Amino acid sequence: MKYLISFCFCLLFSVNAFAFSFDDVVIEAENLSKSEYKKVVKELPENLKNMDYDAHRLIRYIREKGPWYNQKLPFEVQFFHLGSLFKNSVEIMEVDGDKVNPFVYNSLAFKQGDNDLYPFSDLGYAGFRIHNPLNTNDYFDELISFLGASYFRALGKSQKYGLSARGLAVDTAVMSGEEFPEFIKFWLVKPVKDSKSLIIYALLDSPRITGAYAFDIKPGDTTSMNVKVKLFPRDKIEKVGIAPLTSMFLFGENTKNRFFDYRMEVHDSDGILIKNSSGEWLWRPLDNNLKLRVSDFSDVDVKGFGLLQRDVNPNNYMDFEAFYHERPSVWVEPVKPFGEGVVELVEIPSDKEIHDNIVAMFIPKDKLQPGQKYEFEYNLYWFKNSKPFNSNLAEVVATYSGVGGVSGVEEKDFTKFVIDFKGDNLKNLKIDDLKADVSVSNGEVKNVVVIYNPLTKGYRIIFDFKCKDSVSELRAVLKKDGINQSEVWSYQWLK
Repeated sequence: MKYLISFCFCLLFSVNAFAFSFDDVVIEAENLSKSEYKKVVKELPENLKNMDYDAHRLIRYIREKGPWYNQKLPFEVQFFHLGSLFKNSVEIMEVDGDKVNPFVYNSLAFKQGDNDLYPFSDLGYAGFRIHNPLNTNDYFDELISFLGASYFRALGKSQKYGLSARGLAVDTAVMSGEEFPEFIKFWLVKPVKDSKSLIIYALLDSPRITGAYAFDIKPGDTTSMNVKVKLFPRDKIEKVGIAPLTSMFLFGENTKNRFFDYRMEVHDSDGILIKNSSGEWLWRPLDNNLKLRVSDFSDVDVKGFGLLQRDVNPNNYMDFEAFYHERPSVWVEPVKPFGEGVVELVEIPSDKEIHDNIVAMFIPKDKLQPGQKYEFEYNLYWFKNSKPFNSNLAEVVATYSGVGGVSGVEEKDFTKFVIDFKGDNLKNLKIDDLKADVSVSNGEVKNVVVIYNPLTKGYRIIFDFKCKDSVSELRAVLKKDGINQSEVWSYQWLK
């Protein structure tokens, strides 16, 4: 009997010993970093290589052809076809118990509009998306997609795709040009019937760095992802962005270079929120300035940051094709401390809403060195109504500006700022309880007042500002007895 038990134990140990895990991805990433970078480019047929974007969008995967379809699983996988902007295929593997096998390309699983796709062979896939009964039990909604470089997007309940996350950002807003790492291989762990989450592994590669990634994805009102990252630089890298978020901001209520457009606002996100290590909450409204703007928020072990779509009033967008009011916000929460560095916000001038022109990321102070291993772990939350955090402070809900002055007398050298705050904590406070604390790094402030806003049922800070130079950092916060009652409104002034 004891020999039988020993045999069963050894058999169990043997199976587990060969089960694929994140450690296998880490080994592959480390080994890859020790070899010279080689970008694999497959020559596409002419009709795919020269296909325009709109024609490529017509290519759709047939759900019934999916490898997990009709298996009573909580997740299904579908694939993106190559063509147009997406010219490089990625390896996509299935992990089913102790078996690891590739998903084999099948051109018969696609349609282009109402027509069958031309029968290509041995192309591979451009990427994939995961579906889940997110909104109702009767329909498998798109939950997350991985397509292009290291980009991915996800959704929570009642949301529509907006901003993207990336695996890594390298040399963003650097004069020498940005390097775009790519996910070149994925492993999808096949779920079981009662799985509440889906695990995806990914291998990242670029000229100067490789990486191993593990995503543990849990769908819901707020869809959450635990992300584990191990990086292996081939060369020294001056600027690496961890947990980068990429979004679009064309114009909003605070934008001065207005576009000739019937809509009042066009953006996927309207501000960056940061919780620093001292517990202070900072809100900076986004803008589309005529000049490149880079804002750095230094910290040690930042508690969290994110790009938010705070304005969800459809009347402020009047766009019932893009549905900007249903775009998600994304919050980054370090699980392991990020250490010393900066949360950086990059705002790139743009004249079209098809361009992502906003980047937010954490940049470590210490430069990444070749031959070293760097580990990060964080959670990503894709949310709209149910926030993954609670600051218990009034939020900045709008920023306006115009010509300075009082009582109808304009002061053209001054700019008037109007900031609206709203929160449950303000409901029991009187206007005499609140003081506006306004400060600037360079310039003059006057005519500071706090008034009640009957439309928002919150409070408003108004002040006039004159800059004495080309740039200044502005801050404003509502206080009671010296204690913050609101987020800190933060703004970068550029002439």
